[in-house]
Amino acid sequence: MRILIANDGVSDVGGVQTYLDAVVGELSARGHQVALAYCTDSGAADSDSALQQLPRFQVGGDDRDPAWRAIGAWTPDVCFSHNMGALDVDARLAAVAPVVKFMHGYFGTCLSSSKSHAFPSPRACDRTFGPACLALFLPRRCGRLGPAVLLEQLRWARDQRRLFARYRSLVVASDHMGREYVQSGLPPASVHVNPLFPTRPVEAEPSPVPERDTVAFLGRMTHLKGGDRLVRAVRHAMDRLGRPIALLMMGDGPQRSEWEGLAAQLGVPATFTGWVRGPARWDRLRGCSLAAIPSVWPEPFGLVGLEAGALGVPAVAADVGGVAQWLRDGVNGRLVAAASTPDGFGTAIADVLADRTRQLRLRAGARQVALDLSLARHVDRLEPILAAAAAVGPARPAERAIAC
Repeated sequence: MRILIANDGVSDVGGVQTYLDAVVGELSARGHQVALAYCTDSGAADSDSALQQLPRFQVGGDDRDPAWRAIGAWTPDVCFSHNMGALDVDARLAAVAPVVKFMHGYFGTCLSSSKSHAFPSPRACDRTFGPACLALFLPRRCGRLGPAVLLEQLRWARDQRRLFARYRSLVVASDHMGREYVQSGLPPASVHVNPLFPTRPVEAEPSPVPERDTVAFLGRMTHLKGGDRLVRAVRHAMDRLGRPIALLMMGDGPQRSEWEGLAAQLGVPATFTGWVRGPARWDRLRGCSLAAIPSVWPEPFGLVGLEAGALGVPAVAADVGGVAQWLRDGVNGRLVAAASTPDGFGTAIADVLADRTRQLRLRAGARQVALDLSLARHVDRLEPILAAAAAVGPARPAERAIAC
């Protein structure tokens, strides 16, 4: 197949860029011809990334017509679209070739795309997109405050929903996200669940149980990521075990100073490193006992836990969103009820750390699950989705309507 990848940027830093680099390499190795349509290039990516090696068409900016003519001449069989803020690009792609859309987040199913609100306390939202979302957005603090922001996000979400009818099919990473889009009006047969994969090689053997109990957090430090819950949980686990537990906080964000202060107040030996990237990130994580995902918001998948599993590091995570797609309680970690208190989360941490035999079993299980959810198997599932879309042709705007 001739597959045109579409993404906002060619040099983005983050999970989607890493995903595309891996998938593009695998598709190319299987004999497919791949090209890229994009809007911006920050120049931040490594020059040897797979996306950088593709034929590229810049469809952002003022003078886009030459790029679109070049795309037409390239004659893609199918377009595989990802994060796209400029929705007119997706609309125009749908006129060129059938579009398979990978929804990495709650795009078109939530005004703020966070599927959560901050008032009276941070928590997930299970409401289906509709008029009530407009009324509740500001009182429940569903996103950035301000009427102008609300109207901007409303317009974008409605535009995205109108495009649902133009996509030949949708791909999501978890059953949870599949239900989200079916509840938003998409036919179940057009929504395909294809779990993600570790974007780093799986270790030949699980890393050994570390001598020092260490729990790691990786991610952006916001209320929705639950870092305060984790700090309190580690304090509770320390009290249960009667010994210190090191807390390694890798990342940054607006709540960092608050969490640092809480750790100091509670006597939790925490190290805040800021963002750690590349091999240094994995070197630090490899020496940890557990990876913790205490998220309040419904993670679409929670890839960081599977990445830890590739090192043989099990996870303790809140059962939110799509986390249960890869975290199997008692196999590669512990799954904690979403409504659990910090003490409940801390009890799960303590139960793992108290038993070295259990730790060894979970570390082996973490590695095995990471092997099972491989890049090759992801692309095995992806290829027939793309091929089926290519065989049918572009969707017509009137084929199905989604309420806006």
